[in-house]
Amino acid sequence: MRELRRVVASQGISDAGALRPTLWKLLLGYLPPDRSLWSSELAKKRSQYKNFKDDLLTNPSEITRRMYNSNSAALGIDDAKSHTQTRLLLSRSRITHQDHPLSLVKTSIWNQFFQDTEIIDQIDRDVNRTHPDIHFFSGDSLFAKSNQEALKTILIVFAKLNSGIRYFQGMNEVLAPLFYVFKNDPDEENEAFAEADTFFCFVELLSRFQDNFCQQLDNSIVGIRSTITRLSQLLKEHDEELWRHLEVTTKVNPQFYAFRWIILLLTQEFNFADILHIWDVILSDPEGPQNMLCNANSRS
Repeated sequence: MRELRRVVASQGISDAGALRPTLWKLLLGYLPPDRSLWSSELAKKRSQYKNFKDDLLTNPSEITRRMYNSNSAALGIDDAKSHTQTRLLLSRSRITHQDHPLSLVKTSIWNQFFQDTEIIDQIDRDVNRTHPDIHFFSGDSLFAKSNQEALKTILIVFAKLNSGIRYFQGMNEVLAPLFYVFKNDPDEENEAFAEADTFFCFVELLSRFQDNFCQQLDNSIVGIRSTITRLSQLLKEHDEELWRHLEVTTKVNPQFYAFRWIILLLTQEFNFADILHIWDVILSDPEGPQNMLCNANSRS
């Protein structure tokens, strides 16, 4: 792995080959170095992602319906019974006072459903704005719509599983290159499971610099302000003339130019094809993308 990271960092990955999807999965730790384990590991992760979607994306009304059907079968009550008896059955069995649309109890499935609506709406707006100039992500084609739905699903599942971070505007930009690469895998099976593979690689990528997305840590030694300060120091070390022009002469706060670089991993600073080459290098750093990003920015 050390040699692989060195080669990718120094040479990048050729667009002519089909290596990028596999190499990114290796660099992110999604695939183990032992190739004999790939098949079983992929099967396990893809099944786990399906379970996440089944558990987290079910509408509360569907959960209630399943409860009713389960209890009806157990008690031998057929579908012809009245709605009144249905409600009595539910209230006397498994449906508690918390599990109805007007419940304000935090653990209520309905209360959580309505709290999630705001985040889901934000995800929907952001995904619809993702790379509007690229047909893969935008347009009225069924292919583009399908890709948008996959991005939305990944972000919603991530937000539900990570209550401390939830969803941060801009995560869609970080997600897009991963899904694009995996969806264009020439291997048909891998292409078919691009959504699941993207989810786990996205989780792994964000775990390496997730403190930047946590507002509670903004002022800590691991938060975004600390990272921006580090970038400023590296810029001064590698190019003092530019650093002096920005921070002394023009008095530009690093936050105004560096925040987006770091949070979005340069995805809005270059065209999409160049982003993929830049990410080859960023993902190859064993200390994580944030370390490589800071060093790359200071050198450039």
